[in-house]
Amino acid sequence: MREINIDIENLIPHRNSMKLLDEIVEIDDNHCITSATVSPDWPLVEDGYASPIILIELAAQTAGVSFGWHEQRKGKKAKAGRGWLVGIKSAEFLKDKIPLQARIVTMVEERRSDEVYAEIAGTAKLGNETIAEMVLQVFRPENE
Repeated sequence: MREINIDIENLIPHRNSMKLLDEIVEIDDNHCITSATVSPDWPLVEDGYASPIILIELAAQTAGVSFGWHEQRKGKKAKAGRGWLVGIKSAEFLKDKIPLQARIVTMVEERRSDEVYAEIAGTAKLGNETIAEMVLQVFRPENE
């Protein structure tokens, strides 16, 4: 696997304990894959475990990376934070809790998209085990 050298902080606005992503594993025109390691500093962590609800935020941040990367490829300056999660069309969590230090790999793909709206399909895995599948709706404001 080749190393991807893209600064996540140039693509999403999240910082400190709200920046959950550690690495971009793979990215192309069709999908984006990221990894994150569960930290005790994350929101929704209690008694040594993260709530699976955090997987929605991982998918949203992964989508943000994808959107920003596409903007950069078009020659535009990526606007960190250009996009808001506005709906969770579906979410199926296959694990009740996620242990600290677990490495979560999240993949997103755009199902539908236009200039201001996107529907994103996301999958989160621990190793080979799928722990969540979700479909998110994202509003992306028009360029200023």
